[in-house]
Amino acid sequence: MDSLNQITATLAMTMGLAWASGINLYATLLALGFLANSGNIALPPDLQVVANPAVMLAAGLMYCVEFFADKTPGVDTGWDAIHTFIRIPAGAMLAAGAVGELNPAVELAAAIVGGGMAAGSHMTKAGSRVLINTSPEPFSNWAASVGEDMAVVAGVWAALRHPLVFLVALVLFIALMVWLLPKLWNGIKKVFRAIARFFGSGPEQRSGSNSP
Repeated sequence: MDSLNQITATLAMTMGLAWASGINLYATLLALGFLANSGNIALPPDLQVVANPAVMLAAGLMYCVEFFADKTPGVDTGWDAIHTFIRIPAGAMLAAGAVGELNPAVELAAAIVGGGMAAGSHMTKAGSRVLINTSPEPFSNWAASVGEDMAVVAGVWAALRHPLVFLVALVLFIALMVWLLPKLWNGIKKVFRAIARFFGSGPEQRSGSNSP
């Protein structure tokens, strides 16, 4: 039973950190560092660096930047595009570090699966934002951003303190992601086609289409 609990805890930490990193890497690092420094969790040796004050300060500064960028329609999409090259590799690294001092094959496997999980949560977040940004009011964007931040903090806490509950929720998220991503992709293509038509029509056609 102890070995099963250990496997469950390790799997939840591995997938939880990867999932959260794909949504908000800096909130993930801050939550992890805070829980470690407050004595709520004992980090594996390869992850203890995230509790370092310098790492937490850097994560905190970047979280402040992301906090405002993520709540500005249009800017958040550009921010997500840039962070495709940051969140996914970071999620893979955190997943590899979460398995502890095991053999290299296990760490590599964790990095591969963790990178895939981070990519999935990142694409779901970024794709949803593109569609939300078509709304003329900013409140839906703010609500989505705040909800994502809360989900990341709650998810990291649940993965570390209630691993079985988190894994059940993660399975439901994966099922939702598999169902949602094709629909998001179709919606994104429609948005970009509409933008291309708008800029390709020329000013005369646009002004003509707005006239009675």
